[in-house]
Amino acid sequence: MQIWKHFKTITQHKIAVMKGCFSVGLYWQGILHDLSKYMPSEFLVGVRYYQGTQSPNNAERKVRGYSSAWLHHKGRNKHHYEYWMDYSSRIPGGIIPAKMPTRYVIEMFIDRVAASKNYNKGHYTDDMPLVYYQQGNPEKYMHDDTRRLLELLLRMNAKKGEEYTMRYIRKKLIPQIKKEARQKL
Repeated sequence: MQIWKHFKTITQHKIAVMKGCFSVGLYWQGILHDLSKYMPSEFLVGVRYYQGTQSPNNAERKVRGYSSAWLHHKGRNKHHYEYWMDYSSRIPGGIIPAKMPTRYVIEMFIDRVAASKNYNKGHYTDDMPLVYYQQGNPEKYMHDDTRRLLELLLRMNAKKGEEYTMRYIRKKLIPQIKKEARQKL
């Protein structure tokens, strides 16, 4: 069993996301990020399928055909676009993506950067989060506005680097979030 290695991996990831969230002013999200990974329903599966080079959820998926840990995780963490899926009243039997609040798209971006760094250790490059994203098929399941913002940040990170992208988030997106919050009051 890989208890210590899995604990270390998820904790390093959580700390990296927390630092990223703190750097743009999303303190509460940084603190709460991925706490469900320490719950037995996710942690024990992570230990069982740990490899150190990718999410244990991928290994569980290969063995079981689905990931019980992922199903638990995505339903409790708003920074995953899968959390924002709903039934459509306009499309019979259809499932539609809801637009994610900007603050969670930012956390999703930071999460992807941190995961790429964690799994690629000393070989990380700024284009890795974008390449990994492009290997999936999220456009079918992600709201267009959410997808556009995430892709903007991933492409910016790939071309101009993390420091530039985080500065953009701090100066352009965080003030927008604060303005929207004031308008709701």
